Amino acid sequence: MSNLQVLVIEDDQDVQLGYVQALGLDGIQAQGFDSVEKARRSIGRDFAGIIVSDIRLPGMDGLAFMQELLADDPDLPVILITGHGDIAMAVQAMRDGAYDFIQKPFLPQVLVSVVQRALEKRRLALEVRQLRKQLAAYGGLESRLIGNSNVMAELRHLVQGVAATPTDVLINGETGAGKELLARCLHDLSGRTGPFVALNCGGLPETLFDSEMFGHEAGAFSGASKQRIGKIEYAQHGTLFLDEIESMSMPMQIKLLRVLQERVIERLGSNRLIPVDFRVIAATKADLSKLAEEDKFRADLYFRLNVVTLDLPPLRARREDIPLLFDYFVTQSALRMNRPAPAITPEVIRDLMAYHWPGNVRELRNQADRFVLDLKMVPGNAMADTQPTLHAAVESFEKGMIAEELRKQGGNVSKTAEVLKIAKTTLFDKIRKYDLEEK
Repeated sequence: MSNLQVLVIEDDQDVQLGYVQALGLDGIQAQGFDSVEKARRSIGRDFAGIIVSDIRLPGMDGLAFMQELLADDPDLPVILITGHGDIAMAVQAMRDGAYDFIQKPFLPQVLVSVVQRALEKRRLALEVRQLRKQLAAYGGLESRLIGNSNVMAELRHLVQGVAATPTDVLINGETGAGKELLARCLHDLSGRTGPFVALNCGGLPETLFDSEMFGHEAGAFSGASKQRIGKIEYAQHGTLFLDEIESMSMPMQIKLLRVLQERVIERLGSNRLIPVDFRVIAATKADLSKLAEEDKFRADLYFRLNVVTLDLPPLRARREDIPLLFDYFVTQSALRMNRPAPAITPEVIRDLMAYHWPGNVRELRNQADRFVLDLKMVPGNAMADTQPTLHAAVESFEKGMIAEELRKQGGNVSKTAEVLKIAKTTLFDKIRKYDLEEK
């Protein structure tokens, strides 16, 4: 904790000096200020420390400053020092997000103890924040949204462009295409400090909607023995991921729309409005615009969610990514099962490229598990029933092989042509034919 510091705001110079010295004797770095205006200059984004402030100050008071700080960084611990007449005010401040309050007069050990706990909390919060940034930066999106196809390159570009904005997002994609993974990538790159909260709307009964989404107070209904925080409130300063949103009933859609518009919730059994700051990422396998036209989905909710739309392509639309994805899944599966990774032969790739993958990436991952376990990969007669024409299969296989070898050779056409044993001019023609040129 030696790299963290404490900013002490107290307009009485002698009292301020006493606070700073008491903390210093315990090895805690502390700096004193006599006003909020002066202290503010030392606080930047991801401030490595905490705030100790008297409530009553000249200029901006401690409460107003706390609200300003927490609006920018909800994880920043603010400790308030109160006089005898400020207890009710301090209790309300705790409800509004203050870390703790200390009532005057107090012993130096009390201040040191509270500050030590707050510094530990701040240290952990900053570590989590840093780890999240490292996770997002590790290998870039290429290590998570895997694929060399043009559609995946464009998708990664869009994700990088919208992730840090507060805009709600709608993801379109078939079952198993990776919609939740895409939503998690958006959250991890967003810089939001709250959690990622996932909810499958298809498995949410209408009778439980209010309690699950908004929470309830103790005694709100029979069986509600204690207070419950709902999904929306739990996603404070984070992301709420709503999968299969097309399965929401009309009454549920109306309630969700109201929250999205007003950004406040009300727990069951309470009349208190709670402001919420969260981002919604909704996912659907249906055509919401068509459902809205047919009055099966509220048009106003669709337009509210449809500010930014990301289309996640099915696996059959990016067959050239299959060898890369399968190799990745086989490696991960072998590590997980503590088994050697089997060699992936050209015959295996040929069969994978010919299959139409109704279960998309999820099905491919499952087949990689079966491959590592030395089980038959494609179930039943699925291959025979869905086999494309010979011409389409050959082209798909050829495109995939060229794309994969180009990736291995870092885009070097000469080396790729040498490995594939074809003329460089022929390879150039095929690269243009299959639109494999780097964008």
